[in-house]
Amino acid sequence: MRLLLTGSSGWLGRYLAPRLRAEGHEVVGLDVASGKDTDVPGSVADRALVERIFGERGIEAVIHAGALHKPDIVRYPESAFWETNVEGTRVLLEAAVKAGHDRFLFTSTTSLMITAAIRAGQAGGATEAAWLDETFSPLQPRNVYGVTKLAAERLCWQVHEETGLAVAVLRTGRFFPEEDDTHRDLSGPNIKANEFLNRRLTVEDAADAHAVALDGIGALGFGTFILSAPPPFAREECEELLHDAPAVIARYFPDAPGLYARMGWSLPAFLDRVYDPSLAERELGFRCRTDFRAVLDAIADGAELPFAHDPAYVSPKERQGEQAC
Repeated sequence: MRLLLTGSSGWLGRYLAPRLRAEGHEVVGLDVASGKDTDVPGSVADRALVERIFGERGIEAVIHAGALHKPDIVRYPESAFWETNVEGTRVLLEAAVKAGHDRFLFTSTTSLMITAAIRAGQAGGATEAAWLDETFSPLQPRNVYGVTKLAAERLCWQVHEETGLAVAVLRTGRFFPEEDDTHRDLSGPNIKANEFLNRRLTVEDAADAHAVALDGIGALGFGTFILSAPPPFAREECEELLHDAPAVIARYFPDAPGLYARMGWSLPAFLDRVYDPSLAERELGFRCRTDFRAVLDAIADGAELPFAHDPAYVSPKERQGEQAC
């Protein structure tokens, strides 16, 4: 299948493009930044460019992974988020419908599910961790990134309802390699390791999920799926997770405190949320291969940690901008 992959120079794109080619697909990469997997430089909001790509390349399906992300909030005006994340999605959907496509993948984010109240946790009066699956509501994103991704999701639903185009909306948990931009109390690897308990997956698993969804969404019609490492916890433990997460973690992983001590790390004192990715496993047959147990096993074996951590990582579009200055 000839696929248009947007965001082909980004962190996910550099893993997803070769993963799709390994499945036998022909991948045409579109990104504002140049890269080895980007065939066409440009914006998803450029309607003439998108229509030209469809016409010249014979595109048969779209994986829309390109977007402005949360770190971009300090770099770009809100209008840029609306143009790229919303209007760009509209342009691609309309081109896909016009071309007679039968499937469309949209990379979304679990970030749009986090309200100010969830983020505040105990300080905001919460009595238990939020258990987040695809039925969670109301959706009240905290910033323009989440607001525009939610608006794009709703466009996907509207086009599916009006045209029958099969659409998979993949709400991915965290898989970025750089340092967290809001938490500084623990080291970067420690934070990432902790997040495999409730909100993170590897970029390799994110790429695999897209390949699986591309095959599976045609039979489903429309689906929204949370993508994250499977949590070990039960929903009934949410109150304890908010107030004494180490006790719950130790029940499932008795070796965790000792292994963390070896690394000089700390387990999370509390968890304010748990993402439940079980729908993707039930309906798509996808389950992340790397979980918290894999992190602990790597520590125990003295092996390389099974996730990427790169404090020096800079988005390709930002590197390209710096070079142009």
